[in-house]
Amino acid sequence: MQEDRVMATDPSKKRKAGGSETTPDQRGAAPPSGRVPRKLYERELLRLQAELVQLQGWVRAESARLVVVFEGRDGAGKGGTIQRVTQYLNPRVARIVALPAPTERERGTWYFQRYIEQLPSAGEIVLFDRSWYNRAGVERVMGFCTKEEYGRFLNQCPIFERLLVEDGILLRKYWFSVSEDEQERRFRSRLEDPMRRWKLSPMDLESMTRWEAYSQAKDEMFVHTDIEEAPWYVVDGTDKRRARLNMIAHLLSTIGYHDVKPAPLKLPPRPKSTGYVRAPVESQTFVPDHVAELLAHGSAARG
Repeated sequence: MQEDRVMATDPSKKRKAGGSETTPDQRGAAPPSGRVPRKLYERELLRLQAELVQLQGWVRAESARLVVVFEGRDGAGKGGTIQRVTQYLNPRVARIVALPAPTERERGTWYFQRYIEQLPSAGEIVLFDRSWYNRAGVERVMGFCTKEEYGRFLNQCPIFERLLVEDGILLRKYWFSVSEDEQERRFRSRLEDPMRRWKLSPMDLESMTRWEAYSQAKDEMFVHTDIEEAPWYVVDGTDKRRARLNMIAHLLSTIGYHDVKPAPLKLPPRPKSTGYVRAPVESQTFVPDHVAELLAHGSAARG
């Protein structure tokens, strides 16, 4: 069963009571067919990443604050997309926030409090790999919060996000969608790959048995939080390459940034030696030359 797609409304359109508008071509649209060719993907990804670097420069120059929320199904491609977004960005400007389970002290604070501490300062970009929407997703489905806490979240979240936007924060929210079959295929691939098995948690596997519960939670969450000031944008994760390109291209299209030319830099001339004599190389401990062993074994094998 393909996950129901509730497309985010154009912010310029008027909302209907109780939910967001969708156009006929958006409602239940079939997933795109055909995998994006690697060469096309790599060429366009590099171009978009160059634009992200320009966006970063603009954020710093304008002292802007950008928050990007990544949510969605387990295995839908959020992590891989975040990696591509930040690949060429300065980690001092763009940082990823992936909070663990709350501590005992944090459980005794206002729910949004620990997320507020992670919000960007002027000239920063923050990407939330999972966010305050944990309460509307895993906490709701797995029973980690009470009905009262869940209801309070649905009431407070739109207010919270409107306050962020009113204060000047650029808030973008992306929901990554994937079908049941594709999610299971990716889970099996991770399970059989020792290099990626760490990506699977008992909670991920539990999500397979609660597919409909997560669908219901997501639909209810959209009804309450797909607001004009901070709409949800759905990313079809069937093809990871397509999902990455579509998400990054859309993010860039929603921000009126421009290329900020950095101050010109020039390498200074090296000063003349003052006669200082460095310690002998032999006095230092170097790492073993592992590559030399590989090359020697390779030559022996070819011989």
